[in-house]
Amino acid sequence: MAEAIHAVASHDGPTEPGTPEAAPSVQPADTGPRGPSVFALKLADLSPSDPVRWLRLGWADFQRCPRIGLFYGLCFFAMGHALLAVFQNAPAYVLALSAGFLLMGPFLCLGLYDASKAMQTHDHRPSLRASLQAWRPTKGTMGIFAGVLLILELLWGRASLVVFAVTFNTMPSTEKLLPQLINPENLGFLITYTVVGGLFAGLIFVTSVISIPMIMDRQTDAISAGLTSIRACLQNPGVMLIWGALITVLIGLAMLPVFLGLLIVGPVIGHATWHAYRHIVPPP
Repeated sequence: MAEAIHAVASHDGPTEPGTPEAAPSVQPADTGPRGPSVFALKLADLSPSDPVRWLRLGWADFQRCPRIGLFYGLCFFAMGHALLAVFQNAPAYVLALSAGFLLMGPFLCLGLYDASKAMQTHDHRPSLRASLQAWRPTKGTMGIFAGVLLILELLWGRASLVVFAVTFNTMPSTEKLLPQLINPENLGFLITYTVVGGLFAGLIFVTSVISIPMIMDRQTDAISAGLTSIRACLQNPGVMLIWGALITVLIGLAMLPVFLGLLIVGPVIGHATWHAYRHIVPPP
């Protein structure tokens, strides 16, 4: 026993001068449990009726918090009139700027996602103040994702100008724009312009359809959110195509009566997008 105590004391006590110290034992770093890969995240299989169900849930949320919905609806209304002003002054940018609804819409809907989340997970009436601050916990990631979408927006605008420049020697005036566009001689321009716009709009939609609510809800990184959104579209291409078409048609119809329809349609789609995300990516 005395020898054991002496051995322990000599090991723990200070070493004699000139005696090499024992190398400290290296313990493996505790990295903690690693989360599942973004490709291992299980996504739901959808049915063609799901987009309509999301819209019904979005309408129900709008009815439960109409003041919040109307506030964001006014923002969409203002965006519509900004688009009209661009059409009157620079028609070549109209199709590209219309991507602003795909670009700015999901970020503007952050408050609506927060309101739907509060009603779904906490079952209480959300507040406008809380919805306006929904971006703060993930502002860095949101900024990165917004930058990526902004680059796509700029590329879309440049491509639209190239198509105009190849077709017309000079930029047509607003008064003569529609007659020139429906001219059979410009059929190739219409097809090219529509295809280019459809490619960029589809790319933005596929990348961001559930990314923004996922970043807000799970505080994941921008790359994982974007890849999950792409995976959802590749796993359910038909249903997501229906969802994108429904959004396009509803927004197009909402623009017809001087953009007044956006007061209701905009927030309803925002709430519905949250329910689409929650259905596609089940809660952890």
